[in-house]
Amino acid sequence: MKKLFLDTNIIVDLIADRKPFSKHSIQIFQKAELKEVELFTSSHSIATTYYLLKKYLTEKALRDVLYNLLDYVSVIAVDEAIIKKGLRSNYKDFEDSIQIHCASSIRRMDFIVTRNTKDFKESEIPALNPDEVILKL
Repeated sequence: MKKLFLDTNIIVDLIADRKPFSKHSIQIFQKAELKEVELFTSSHSIATTYYLLKKYLTEKALRDVLYNLLDYVSVIAVDEAIIKKGLRSNYKDFEDSIQIHCASSIRRMDFIVTRNTKDFKESEIPALNPDEVILKL
């Protein structure tokens, strides 16, 4: 079973139904529902998703959606060790370095799924767009 680390934009695409991007996010989550893939994200992504979408959904609706999301996604805590690795890394963007280090903390992570692949060029885990990931599953 493939292990996929979801960047924040993939989760936001799904919840906000940002077309045309949500199509592939939905397909990824359908594969998770069928137990064909294992999904991961960072605690930072959950918090950032909440922050970005609180203007568009009611408090209760957004909390319910995020709570239900946890049925499909395992959350990797952004702890002191990951923050230190991110701060000491050579990755240009600190937030992306946190994502990369979270993904790297899971053994045999196959891909980082993001629409910002250029920001993950230096990652040891291949970063793919959602449509590319769908083709590889």
